[in-house]
Amino acid sequence: MKLDAIDLRILEAIQKDGRITKLALAEKAGLSPTPCWLRLRKLEKAGIVTGYHARLAMRRVTPVTSVLTEITLGNHRQTDFERFERVVASIPEIVACWSVGGGVDYILKIMTADVDAYQRLIDSLLDRELGIDRYFTYIVTKTVKEETLLPLTSLLPDTL
Repeated sequence: MKLDAIDLRILEAIQKDGRITKLALAEKAGLSPTPCWLRLRKLEKAGIVTGYHARLAMRRVTPVTSVLTEITLGNHRQTDFERFERVVASIPEIVACWSVGGGVDYILKIMTADVDAYQRLIDSLLDRELGIDRYFTYIVTKTVKEETLLPLTSLLPDTL
């Protein structure tokens, strides 16, 4: 799907406020409400808009430990990657997993109640014999920036 400037204005607006009204969204997009709403539905159907979420301040809800973990698998067959990824996808505490190039195979972002809970999670992964050869743990001591908005204006400056 080819996006135009209006589509990108809609995406910018809903990224900033997923609860924006139809009328306010139309104003930001420079359209009347019905065509704007139809464009939004088209973006959803195309899989560009994948959902609407509330952003939580977890530390106000409960103490949390954020951990970044590098994982290297012992074997690099497609079945080894698929098995590892299937298990990772099933664990709610693993909130992000990236397959990366370079010296490691994966980087995980894990959120647990404390370091002990994190270590129990890692131990359970090791017990499953997923082919983990090495892992390195990085405890997040301070969040400097954690943005969920995609930088559309930087990535597509000529279109907006």
